[in-house]
Amino acid sequence: MSSSSRKCQDGDLASKLHGRLAEDEFGKKPAGKARGAPEKKAKSGKENVENDPRYVYIKAEGAFDKSPYLRFGRFMLRENCQCSECNHPDTAQRISDTFSIPVHVKEEDIVHKPEGIEVSWSDGHKGVYSYDWLKTHQNDVGRPSRTPNRGRMPRMPRSCVPCWPHESKRPTVSYEQVMAEDKYLLDWLEKIYWRGFCFIEGVPVTPEATKGLIERIAFIRHTHYGGFWDFTADLTFKDTAYTNEFLGAHTDNTYFTDPARLQLFHLLSHTDGSGGENLLIDGFAAAKTLWQENKSHYQALQDTYHPWHASGNDDICIQPAQSAAVFHVNNDLSNVDQIRWNNYDRAAKRNWNVEDQARWYEAAKHFNAILNRKNRQFWTPLEPGTALIFDNWRMLHGRSQYTGKRRMCGGYVNSDDFLSRLRVLKYGRKKVMDNIGNYYKGSPDNPNLFI
Repeated sequence: MSSSSRKCQDGDLASKLHGRLAEDEFGKKPAGKARGAPEKKAKSGKENVENDPRYVYIKAEGAFDKSPYLRFGRFMLRENCQCSECNHPDTAQRISDTFSIPVHVKEEDIVHKPEGIEVSWSDGHKGVYSYDWLKTHQNDVGRPSRTPNRGRMPRMPRSCVPCWPHESKRPTVSYEQVMAEDKYLLDWLEKIYWRGFCFIEGVPVTPEATKGLIERIAFIRHTHYGGFWDFTADLTFKDTAYTNEFLGAHTDNTYFTDPARLQLFHLLSHTDGSGGENLLIDGFAAAKTLWQENKSHYQALQDTYHPWHASGNDDICIQPAQSAAVFHVNNDLSNVDQIRWNNYDRAAKRNWNVEDQARWYEAAKHFNAILNRKNRQFWTPLEPGTALIFDNWRMLHGRSQYTGKRRMCGGYVNSDDFLSRLRVLKYGRKKVMDNIGNYYKGSPDNPNLFI
């Protein structure tokens, strides 16, 4: 077991984050006045939230809440630095590693400039924040976060076959068979559902054949990236996927109200270079490990909702209809059916106080440590002629940095269309129709248990 996981298990990190061992952290109010806080006495014996040392106070003319002072949890402000080292200048995605920032990071100096402030942090970083951004992201004080699932019983991920990297036999199907007969198509879809991913061998190395393979399941989902992709690392669409940079484990489409369910990649060529191995991690298995090691951490990722966005190209700024938790609960079957994890696309959250921040950051750091354990990571090179498809609601994916020129193609399929195809092929249209609205778990042959 790694030292990071032991730390999460024995509660040492939790104690530090909540201020029980530390003198100046998220959960405890150390003696003294907060940097930049106004001189103001508490009234009627009530807590003086305007002089709370757990927050950083920034003075800004025209600030909200009838006060010229804006309040921020220290760690929250540090991780949401707006400089070009922390936010990709082309894609507007977070590129700093949240989980490498010291837990005890503090502001050492704040310099006011015409358009914003510069904060010198104790980890050596110089943070940059505009006044406009500060005014719209100051943190709530005293009020709990708006978390619809707060207090709800934790729910486990849906039934599946865990994916372990050491397994020698990977789920595989034949392109020729899948394209020829529905029984092989059903076998392919069931492998995707239960195992989380599947390789398709013998695919002609052409965009047309790859597109036809995806459409064997259902129509290809169109997004701001288009429909069927055929691309190189040219930043045509301003997203880190369109670079040759390392990509950490993540799920796609966190910024959509309804993220795509399936994603297929087919490497058409890779010339004059090396690298670019593909990473897969079973998010459901990692979530179960989190539950086993620390149930309160699991709960925090289920009931704390976050904003997400895609804002790279000048003509888009996509956000889901409402904030969403890392672990999404299916209300009909009372289990987790989706992981939403993408530190690149997670936006700064306003409506939470320092207690909620400590709770979530601690849990997220633990989950990230689990994802980075070597026994969780399935690395495999992509090859022309072998396509890879995976369940984007369950599997996290990534990529090692590469050199040379790669040409990749693929596309997305919606969850509803994938499940419709799977249910009808497995049970027949009549049985599926007869069970519309039936979510009774006691029926093992209920088509709606496929979620």
